[in-house]
Order: sequence, then structure tokens, then C-alpha cells
Amino acid sequence: MPVTAILGGRVTATAQTILDRSMNAEQSTILRTSVGSTIHGLHLEGHDDRDEMGVCIEGLSDVIGFHEFEQYIYRSAAEREHKHDAPSQPGDLDLTIYSLRKFLRLAVQGNPTVLTLLFVPPEKCLVRTSLGAQLQELAPEIISRDAGGRYLGYLTAQRQRLLGERGQMRVHRPELVEQFGYDTKYAMHVLRLGYQGVELLSTGRLTFPITEPIRQHIRDVREGKISFNDVLSEAGELEKQVKELTHTSPLQDHPNLERVESWMCSVYLETWNCR
Repeated sequence: MPVTAILGGRVTATAQTILDRSMNAEQSTILRTSVGSTIHGLHLEGHDDRDEMGVCIEGLSDVIGFHEFEQYIYRSAAEREHKHDAPSQPGDLDLTIYSLRKFLRLAVQGNPTVLTLLFVPPEKCLVRTSLGAQLQELAPEIISRDAGGRYLGYLTAQRQRLLGERGQMRVHRPELVEQFGYDTKYAMHVLRLGYQGVELLSTGRLTFPITEPIRQHIRDVREGKISFNDVLSEAGELEKQVKELTHTSPLQDHPNLERVESWMCSVYLETWNCR
């Protein structure tokens, strides 16, 4: 697969170095799943692109060498249009493969998108090696009340952008605004994030696809069946629930960083045959 972008690195890499590292990222992937509407059960056939995310075990030189590798990004729309910010069309692939170090750094911070990978069922994973399975099994050591603050921050910012209170109103789909009065797909993801934040803080897990009747309700938002005011009211209530759960959740207060780091280091050493 041709490379579109590599982000991260201390020294500017040559085109060949970038290409080699992008190929290595795909070949050394231990876990790869869908992270978009499809995995949540919210997609509309023929209307969505494909958002995928993976984790790879990068080589020794990619960790301690001049060209530190953090992530590989591929966008089929950018390749087709020869423009890095070309909008994705239905069926286009948006792929991000993180180094294990960066993935775990984001995960222990509670990044909502990254945490998705930890809970996708094995039968729905696109790639899941034995190390990928171990990574998912590490979830109880990663998930903590700290994730609540990150979910709350994302949820609040998204609701404010939907209202136009925070920077420009987030309007990627003017056709939806014209038809329904607001960007229903963006609004759908605001509520989806809120419900998943409540589930994660309450149970320590995420369910894919989203369970009924919540899934159908969120799909109704996407299809413009719920008024904008009702969506905003619901988003505000979800914010309150997430905020409360940051204090009352049964989860551990913080990630078990020692356990997570120990596993990460052992994986690197064994992969590099350093033991």
C-alpha cells in the first residue's frame, strides 16, 4: 500500500525511509480494527468511509535511531486526489497504525478513539496476533477513572462546536444542515461518545456494536428524526453523568502504569530477540 503520510520523527526522513517504515508498520501490526461507524453499528450502507486503526511493534532502530517512528497514516482519498486533506468519499480508507509505545501512551491517558481497539471482539478484528490478544487482555490495567476526564473534555468540546460556541461551528456536511437544520452525523457521534463514556466508567468495558435501544436511538439522530434541541439536551445530560462518574466510578483511580510498562518493555525485548 502506498504511503500518504508518516508523522513523528526527530530527523527528516528520506522518501525511501518513509516508505520502508510504512511497509514495516503494516507487516508488524499486532492488532487492527475498524474504529468508525461500522464497528459501532451506526453506518449507513453506501454512505461511509472506512476508518481503521492498528498497533505495530516497530523495529529497534525505529525506537532508538534517528528516525523515531510513532505512527503511519494512509488515506486513499489523499492518494487518489494527490492532496493530503482531500475529503473522504464512501468506501475510502482512512488508516492509522500507531507504534505500541504511542498507542499505550494515548490509552493510559484515556483517549476515547484509541481505547476502542481494546474492546473490539476477536471475530471483528482485521488483525489480531497473540500479542494483539495480550494487548486487549491488558485493558483492566489501562482503564481507570482518569479516562473520564478525557471523555468529558471531548464531549464538552464537541457539543460546543456543534453549537458554534467553541471556534467555528463544526459543519463538514452542509447537505445535512440544509436538510435537517444541523449536522446530524456529527451530532450522532457526540451522543455516541457520551453513551460510551458512561458505559466505560460504569463497567470498565465498551460493547461493539452499541447495544439496543441506544443504537437505534443514535441512528435516529443521524437520520434527522430527533430535533436539534433534544440532541443538545441529551448531550448535556450525558456530560453530567460522565462528570459524576469520574468521582463515583468503581474503576481504579489511575492506570497501572508499572504493569503496562513492564508488559510493553517485555514485548519489545522479545520481538527484538534481546533476551
